[in-house]
Amino acid sequence: MTGRNQKDARPLQDKVVLVTGGSRGIGAAIARRFAAAGCRVAVGCRSITAAAEAVVRDIGAAGAQGVIVTGDLARPEAARDMVAQAVATFGHIDVVVNCGGISEYRGFEASDPAFFHATFDTNVLGTIAVIQAALPHLTAPGGRIINFSSGLATRPIPKSSIYTASKAAVAALSHALAKEFGPRGITVNTIAPGVIETEMTARILVERGDSIVAMTPLGRIGQPDDIAGIALFLASPDAGWLTGRTFIADGGVS
Repeated sequence: MTGRNQKDARPLQDKVVLVTGGSRGIGAAIARRFAAAGCRVAVGCRSITAAAEAVVRDIGAAGAQGVIVTGDLARPEAARDMVAQAVATFGHIDVVVNCGGISEYRGFEASDPAFFHATFDTNVLGTIAVIQAALPHLTAPGGRIINFSSGLATRPIPKSSIYTASKAAVAALSHALAKEFGPRGITVNTIAPGVIETEMTARILVERGDSIVAMTPLGRIGQPDDIAGIALFLASPDAGWLTGRTFIADGGVS
């Protein structure tokens, strides 16, 4: 195999990827998938935990380099510091995956300003702060920004109004940024998962798992790796002509 073919076989080799929310659930699966593709991965999380350390160990076991970078996404200065830690280790960033967020459902009439700000500050303002901090260090042309919305943004359920609104905002933000960053050769896309089996969905799966499977054409609950593969594709050269799109990944429910 020639050197050229080897490079083509691993097109993301040595790319630097920042994954917020990278210590668990979908984010952890994405971090591991990028490591398996030969990327250097900054695992973003609120604080150093055993789960984050386990992800970094798995990255090392895959023969890649990983580092934990910390910060509370709800605080713009902390989100910016998370990016700074990644740049201090790797020098630049090629791919930003904004997977970090919170999900809490509450009846609309019980949703006070504190609940609104906790949700929007993390899910929307955190995404904005990470992107703003990463832009000066993001490969251009060729940089990739992958944001996370939710299937609920287009198929809301009762008591999800504030969370749904925050995730709809992320999808709209991504579309607008795709227009703004396109001339720089930076793509911006969004993944909107349906119900995925993680710690965050454990309760809903106990309560409604059978009905969710019944309404899903593919006949099962989604897994974090189902979403990780989409993120890897969107970061790859094969997705270089895709920008401003929201990809709903819910097993056909919608």
